[in-house]
Amino acid sequence: MKQYIDFYNSYREKIDEGCSPLLNSFREKAFETFRQFGFPAGQSEDYQHTDIAGLLKEDFGFYLNRSGINIHPHKVFHCDVPNLNSYKHFIVNGHFVDYENPKDFPPMVFSGSLNAFAKQYPSLFLKYYNQLAGTKNDGLSVFNTIFVQDGYVLYVPENEVVEKTIQLTNISAGNNNSLINRRMLLILESGAQAKLLVCDHAYEESPTTANTQIVEIFAGENAKLDFCELEESSPNTIRLTNNFVRQAASSQTRINAITLSNGTTRNNYIIDLAGEYAETHLYGMAIADNRQKIDNHTLINHLVPNGHCNELFKYILDDEAVGAFSGRIIVAKGAQKTEAFQSNRNLLGSRNCRMYSKPQLEIYADDVKCSHGMTTGQLDENALFYLCSRGIPKDEAVLLLKFAFTGDVIQGVRMEGLRDRLKLLIEKRFRGELVTCRGCGRVEN
Repeated sequence: MKQYIDFYNSYREKIDEGCSPLLNSFREKAFETFRQFGFPAGQSEDYQHTDIAGLLKEDFGFYLNRSGINIHPHKVFHCDVPNLNSYKHFIVNGHFVDYENPKDFPPMVFSGSLNAFAKQYPSLFLKYYNQLAGTKNDGLSVFNTIFVQDGYVLYVPENEVVEKTIQLTNISAGNNNSLINRRMLLILESGAQAKLLVCDHAYEESPTTANTQIVEIFAGENAKLDFCELEESSPNTIRLTNNFVRQAASSQTRINAITLSNGTTRNNYIIDLAGEYAETHLYGMAIADNRQKIDNHTLINHLVPNGHCNELFKYILDDEAVGAFSGRIIVAKGAQKTEAFQSNRNLLGSRNCRMYSKPQLEIYADDVKCSHGMTTGQLDENALFYLCSRGIPKDEAVLLLKFAFTGDVIQGVRMEGLRDRLKLLIEKRFRGELVTCRGCGRVEN
């Protein structure tokens, strides 16, 4: 913690350089909060399986003012998902790579740099930026606010519909151990609709890269958002995210969080259903082996009546991998007619992997439909025997059962082209083949 305080005091002007004055204006208050609270403690109930202070104790380098960005992502990463029909954007080391939107991009929609958005829409920036993350004395959020230099904004005005998926590829690149701070702000006004796919990739596997990421999502009345994150990083990657969502009346959000390869990952989802008839679907899946770690923590607040949420997280662990899930749904007093369902299902492939699960419900209303549950086990021996008795080799039978286990999470993805691609990637992952988003092939500059 001390090295980051000293770094901020010594390099404040360098941190501010090239950034919007509005973005810089949030740093000082965040710095004072960070000095007071620091990182979340590993001893706390919410962080007992992920010690953020320990993960970030190394003296990482920072990429300031776009330094170290010497690759051309449009040439290096061809992240084409067949049949997805998407607009493509890139972030390299936390900085949005300038890109001219195609001619068919909706002219009223903003999809681009956080700094550019602050300059073009200053009143909207002040209305939304850090308004969810900044309400919590959360060490990870304030740390990101102190050091972030750019990010991505999707702003969809009232009743605008973005028909095609927007595909944003996050690339961590460099030759040295580094700490990268990323920010996303998604604003859908009343009646707006959009689909965003975010792909996480590490350009090189040798350096250790720590990424902090804060996502703030505002879904206006009757707005609809599909937000899918696909992590395919390296074993040396640390990924720490906070995702904040606030939904107005009759809005719908569908969040898919899929980890296919990683090092250490902690994802937080804090969702407020603040308007009646708001609806949330939160689906997560993690495949981990070797010594990978994946920790998902969710908090869904039903603040008003007639809200609906459906939450499903599945883990498939092997070798010495560690998984953790902590899910909490709170139904506030007076939030009658709430429907809230939470499920965690885990499949363990070895005696040495570990899964920690804690599903929770807190209900302060008496006219609700709520349930939560968890199961952890191994493959069904009877099903495995049946497949083998029909002439299917055991390895293939195991693969088929694992693949079937992921089916309902994959079906939760409404981007049809992506759903088909996920099936291929998951099969390759189970076969032990190199996991890359084919189409994210690298070429020479």
